[in-house]
Amino acid sequence: MNRDGHLTHPLIGRLVRDRDSGTEGLLMAVVREDVPTLVGPRRTAKRAYIRPTGGGREIATALNRIDPLGVA
Repeated sequence: MNRDGHLTHPLIGRLVRDRDSGTEGLLMAVVREDVPTLVGPRRTAKRAYIRPTGGGREIATALNRIDPLGVA
């Protein structure tokens, strides 16, 4: 983790796809965040922030829901 709270990840700066929304874009950041649950206390999860290829607002999604695109 760096000083601004972002986690290091090998896909940062690479093209990825969010499996849930189909959004494709650059992985900009991975952070640990408290997320609400339907029942019980909040939990901590790793969230990925993707900047869409065509522009627009970054989306947040679960880190385990992204796939790399292009050549590795």
